[in-house]
Amino acid sequence: MRTAARVEEAFFKTLHWMIAGLTLLILAVILGHILGNGLGSINLSFLLESPRQMGKEGGVFPTIVGTVYLTLVALAIAIPLGVGTAVYQTKYLTSGRLVGVIRFCTESLAAVPSIIFGLFGFAFFVLKLGLGWSVLSGGLTLAIMILPTLIRASEEAIKMVPATYQEGSLALGATKWYTIRKVILPAAIPGIAAGVVLGIGRAVGETAAVLLTAGSALGMPVSIFDPARTLSVHLYVLASEGISLEKAYASATVLVGLVLFINLVSNYFMNRLVGRTKS
Repeated sequence: MRTAARVEEAFFKTLHWMIAGLTLLILAVILGHILGNGLGSINLSFLLESPRQMGKEGGVFPTIVGTVYLTLVALAIAIPLGVGTAVYQTKYLTSGRLVGVIRFCTESLAAVPSIIFGLFGFAFFVLKLGLGWSVLSGGLTLAIMILPTLIRASEEAIKMVPATYQEGSLALGATKWYTIRKVILPAAIPGIAAGVVLGIGRAVGETAAVLLTAGSALGMPVSIFDPARTLSVHLYVLASEGISLEKAYASATVLVGLVLFINLVSNYFMNRLVGRTKS
């Protein structure tokens, strides 16, 4: 019996290593293909120039600005709503049935295809509210898209905070809101930050919803009411319309680098916040 258990344990351990290795191999193949075809076309002028001839010539600087601009607008809207909803569900709602209904609606929203979000954003923000193709329309649409991820991650992070933290704070005379703001949320920062990073990843890589709401203008967006083209939309247009496959690979490489940079910066600030709350 003991030998059979050891064989079974060794089998599943090997299986898990194989699955993990396969995942890493797939990632390496994808990144190797993109970087191998795109790194040769990247230089300083490509990063700092504006596209010319519909993107066949020039660089991608306005699309980088548009990507960052849209992502920041989406996060500025989604983070307060997401964290606030999670706090309300976990600390203020007493009806388990109502919590279940909200969670069901949130999970259903997460399952909606991105093109549906884009159609809604186009019909409501662009046409109904008269915002037009703009950074604001795209940011509002992206905020709705990443909201379920932020709510779920924040809810789980808040639940992971030990109940003794809240009990000790209330026992010392602190109000419930003060306890949430000064004790619970700082302790839940790592989990909330993980949700934010996931939301950033989806916002940066989104194409269909952004194309229908923020537009595809090649100019530099100055205000939130200007149209903008993101990197993902730019490489989609370059590849799908056969404008320049070389520039499409270069744009994809910049997009991968931008996502990596955002993740590194997010982790850096998250670690600083965690260290500050512990000190």
